[in-house]
Amino acid sequence: MVMKPMKQNRKVFVLANGKTVIEKRSKAPLVAVLLIIAAVVSGKVTGFDFYVLVTRISYFFVMIGDMFPPDWGYMSAVWTPLLDTIKMSLLGSAIGALLCIPAAMLASSNLVKAKAVTAFFKFFFSVVRTLPTLVVALIATYVFGLGTLAGTVAIAVFTFAYCGKILYEQIETVDMGAHEALEALGMGRLSAIRHSVWPQVLPSFLSTVLFCFEGNVRYASILGYVGAGGLGIILNEKIGWREYPRVGMILIALFIAVVAIESLSSWLRKKLT
Repeated sequence: MVMKPMKQNRKVFVLANGKTVIEKRSKAPLVAVLLIIAAVVSGKVTGFDFYVLVTRISYFFVMIGDMFPPDWGYMSAVWTPLLDTIKMSLLGSAIGALLCIPAAMLASSNLVKAKAVTAFFKFFFSVVRTLPTLVVALIATYVFGLGTLAGTVAIAVFTFAYCGKILYEQIETVDMGAHEALEALGMGRLSAIRHSVWPQVLPSFLSTVLFCFEGNVRYASILGYVGAGGLGIILNEKIGWREYPRVGMILIALFIAVVAIESLSSWLRKKLT
């Protein structure tokens, strides 16, 4: 292959068979210009003011400074909401993960040949994913009342949509050779799926559920803002009363809990891979 220079910094490659290939122009400058225009327009639409950001960012650090040293004596009042937050996350993640399995199987085009069925469940997953967790929690408080039940339902809905989408995408990429061989030997369809498809996606699915659980602990901490229980209730209350040392204590307790859960989850995910 011979390379020849060309005007406008474009190169010409002459292949061994005599065919000439001209290097295409880079689209990077055009993309950069479009991104700059999009950023400027977005700033105008949203009212973003860089000057205000620079001049008032110091107030954020003033609030952070007011949180320390934290009110260590308030820890006794944090334990119960913290445990409620963890229990909401654990139960909601488990329920959502279990419910998404049959729905994900029905959304997988390599397991279900009826296109209408797979299209419906994929559309259903898309609709559920568009619902913000806070909105689901607010609706749940009207249905189930104030408390951790509403928060658990909201987390279960989020986990169902998140894990379900990833699961059916993983199922659609598995090797179906073993499944077809088992069916050819006379094994039932569900049994063939359980012995051939499920073992291929199970480690990745469990890893996804654990990762989702990590995030749910953080999300559950703010669901109390709409009355769904957990740390969010006292966090909202103490911020409203400007009791920043107690807010600092709540955030420290949440940080320690999240780090411990993430460490345990990472260890478990390594064992699954």
